[in-house]
Amino acid sequence: MDTQSSISPNKPALIVGQGLAGTCLAWEFLKRKISFRILDRGHGGSTRVAAGLINPITGKNFEPSWRIQDFYPEAISFYQRLETFFGQQLWHPMPIQRLATTEKEWVKISSKLHEPNVAPWIAPSSGATPLGFLQSTELAGGGWLDTRKFLALSRQHFLNLGVLDEVNYVSNEPHSCRIRCEGAAGLLDGQLGHHRCAKGEILTVLADWPQTHIRIGAGGWLVPIGEKHFRVGSTYEWNLLDESPTAAGRERIMEIASKLGGSEFQIIDHVAGIRPIMRCSQPLIGQISQGDWAFNGLGSKGTLYAPSMATMLAQWIIDGQIPNPDFILAPL
Repeated sequence: MDTQSSISPNKPALIVGQGLAGTCLAWEFLKRKISFRILDRGHGGSTRVAAGLINPITGKNFEPSWRIQDFYPEAISFYQRLETFFGQQLWHPMPIQRLATTEKEWVKISSKLHEPNVAPWIAPSSGATPLGFLQSTELAGGGWLDTRKFLALSRQHFLNLGVLDEVNYVSNEPHSCRIRCEGAAGLLDGQLGHHRCAKGEILTVLADWPQTHIRIGAGGWLVPIGEKHFRVGSTYEWNLLDESPTAAGRERIMEIASKLGGSEFQIIDHVAGIRPIMRCSQPLIGQISQGDWAFNGLGSKGTLYAPSMATMLAQWIIDGQIPNPDFILAPL
C-alpha cells in the first residue's frame, strides 16, 4: 500500500458516484481544499430511497451498532454542520421505542439493559407499549437523516461549484486518483469481489398515528417523517437484486405497518433499493489498483458510518495516514 499522498496539485481527484459515500467524501475534499470532480449518472442508488435511520442498539441480540461510540459523534456533527450551511434541517433526532412481541424476546432485551455498552443508550420510557406487543424499552440517540434532501442539496451545491459532471460517467481527463463510490452497482459488477448485497423495499404511508417515536419491532421499523407521513420497512431479498418494487414486498411491509402503527393507512409511495453489503456488513475503504481507490459496503447503516469513513479515506489518500485494519478492503 502507498503511504504517500496520492493527490497531485495539478490534477483533480475523481469521485465516481454521488451517493452517500461519494457525497461525504466530496464534502471532506472541499473542507481540505482538494481539487476534485464528481462523475455521476444520476440514476439513483440505495441512499436516494433509504430511510436514513440511526439506531444505536440493533438486531435480535440487542447489541450496539458496530463501533458506534467512535462513529456516532462525528456523524451527528457532520450533518449538523451541513444543516447550518444550507439553513435546512437534515438530521431529525427522535427516541426509539424497541418493542418485544414474546417473552423470550423481552428476556433477551431486558437482560442487557444494564450492560456498560448498552446502558448509556437507554432512556426513561415516555410512550405506552402498543397493543400486540408484550413490553418495550426506549432508546436515546436515535433519529433519521433526510437522505433525499441531503443528496439533492449537496448535488446542487456541487453543480454550482462546477465540480459535478452529470453527463459523462467515464472521464479521460488527467486525474490524481479515482475513488469508486458506486455502492451496490459496483459490487454487483464484481468490482470488489465477493459481496452480500440485499434488496430492500420501503413504503411511505399517510396515517393518523403517534409521531413522537420511531418504532422498531415485528421484524421492521416505522419512522414518522412529518405531517402524518411515515416510512415503513424493510424487506431483505438476497437473490433478485433489482430496484423494482414487488407485490410480495408491498404485502410484507403492509403487515409490518399494521403491527407497528395500525390497520388504517394510505400508501403514498413504494420504492426499492439494493443495500451495498460486504464483509461482516461493515464499511470498507482501500486502494484497489494503482491510482484507484474504493469506498463501499455502507449497507443499511450508512448514515452512521459514511462521515467518519470519508474522513479516514481522505486522510489516507491525502496524507498517507493508513487507518485501522478493520476498515481496509482485503486485496482481491
